[in-house]
Amino acid sequence: MPLKLAIVGRPNVGKSTLFNRLAGKKLAIVDDQPGVTRDRRYASGSLGDLELELIDTAGFEDVDDSSLEARMRAQTEAAIEEADVSLFVFDSREGVTALDEVFAAILRKRDKPVIVAANKAEGKAGEAGAGEAFRLGLGEPIPISGEHGEGMAELYAALVAFEPQDESGDDDDDDDSKPIRIAIIGRPNAGKSTLVNRLLGEDRLLTGPEAGITRDSISVDWEWDGRKIRLVDTAGLRRKAKVQDKLEKLSTADTIRAITFAEVVLLVMDATHPFEIQDLQIADLAEREGRAVVFVLAKWDLIEDQAAHLAAFREHAERMLPQLRGAPVVALSGETGKGIGHLMPAVIKTHKDWSTKVKTRDLNDWLQMAMQRHPPPAVSGRRVKPKYMAQTKARPPTFVLFSSRADQMPDHYRRYLVNSLRESFDLPGVPLRITIKSGANPYADGEAKGHSGRGKREFERREREEERIRASRNTVKKSKRLAAEAAAKAAEAAGLPDPGKAAVKSVKKKGPAVAKAALSDATIASEPGKAAVKSVKAKGPRAQKKVSTTPSYKVGAKAAGGKAAGPKRPTAGARTVRGNTGPGRPKGR
Repeated sequence: MPLKLAIVGRPNVGKSTLFNRLAGKKLAIVDDQPGVTRDRRYASGSLGDLELELIDTAGFEDVDDSSLEARMRAQTEAAIEEADVSLFVFDSREGVTALDEVFAAILRKRDKPVIVAANKAEGKAGEAGAGEAFRLGLGEPIPISGEHGEGMAELYAALVAFEPQDESGDDDDDDDSKPIRIAIIGRPNAGKSTLVNRLLGEDRLLTGPEAGITRDSISVDWEWDGRKIRLVDTAGLRRKAKVQDKLEKLSTADTIRAITFAEVVLLVMDATHPFEIQDLQIADLAEREGRAVVFVLAKWDLIEDQAAHLAAFREHAERMLPQLRGAPVVALSGETGKGIGHLMPAVIKTHKDWSTKVKTRDLNDWLQMAMQRHPPPAVSGRRVKPKYMAQTKARPPTFVLFSSRADQMPDHYRRYLVNSLRESFDLPGVPLRITIKSGANPYADGEAKGHSGRGKREFERREREEERIRASRNTVKKSKRLAAEAAAKAAEAAGLPDPGKAAVKSVKKKGPAVAKAALSDATIASEPGKAAVKSVKAKGPRAQKKVSTTPSYKVGAKAAGGKAAGPKRPTAGARTVRGNTGPGRPKGR
């Protein structure tokens, strides 16, 4: 059985830092300004082999009225009464103050053991202040440092004397049922803490007309109808543009963390003006995190025409949040308790739907029915064909659909499948996930290489273009080779040496530069048509453009000293034969 330890003291002495140190994780919000912690917070921790149940409390204020500080003092006194041992923490660098003496007098009147801890005692700055604690009359102080972990051995020695005895009858480890984690979220001053106090039947959390009282995410264990429940009260979420204070940013991050680890989310809205933009954004955040959502209309006692207002709210929810279609709506009043009995049955049903597992056979029967009712559309002339469906996980329900051309399935048909699935298997207000996949067809060339649809057609087009370029290059090489052979045969018939070979042999001893020039001259002699083209390369792009627009047979004729023969104009009465499209002949009409 763990030792229940309440960490108490005046504001800004390092109670939350020590609480995080003993808990082993950063649970409480820590900041330099005083008064950050307001509600009492519970956590499990340990110090060596000593199991602890920690209670972090608000800073003690010597006020006794209806103010917020007075309500915080009442929470601290309740923690002292509940704990087995109180750990009184003071700042050793500032020494014992008048408020410390007042609080010490209150602790002496209680029939509870008290241990004094002089925090921030690292270095020599806190030695003098630690000695001042003897006048409090609570025993010898223990110098510690919650930030750096110093003095933990001395603290363990002082706490181990109050370790409770183990009782076998109180062992609850045999119960394997885990609590249902419920996060209560919403805008500031929507009635979240009041709702938690009404469910628990006690003033567990601070409430009041001030907005933004709750800062930490406070978890409370509870039991309803034999089921373990863990309620998490969170700080109100404002619009991101309005969050400027560092402390509010920390509170917002803590609330988002609570949503991530929750199973069911209660979105509490003020019934007098529900579904503002921030409410819609919070609901969308919960849906994207995959949490089951229940809409709660708080302050219902302030509404006059309740039936019409509730019907209008349901219609507005269906229209503004189609991804949470059918989510339960509970109208209640945390102040008077009206309608509070309808909340937990709706939460249990939503949690059951969120954990639903559907048989594969039922899924595929439903898929065939949905396709018959609304066939898949044809994209680019080819129809998308869903084939098989199965559920991969629950919480939230996640499905995988195997289909041809999965990447081209329209979004509207995906939404149709989600809505039909929610309606057929009775899953209202539960976020559904459908992943569409397509298996590769080993008998299709394009798909075997990882191409499908538009990518396959692009791949084939590029293949044809590359094949055409390769064929064109081979044709040019063949033409050059045939021209060289023809020139060699003509020289042999005339009794002259081969011009290409003679030029190569004459410059073999003169080096590679001369050989290259001789080869170029031999090529010009064998192909006079290229002489005119190469002669204008150095004259710039204009000259090249003029030459490139002239057909090759005309360039060759001009280079040989003759007159380029242009196409003849058809004369009157001349007969035109189709297919005569060579040089000097008119095209067929």
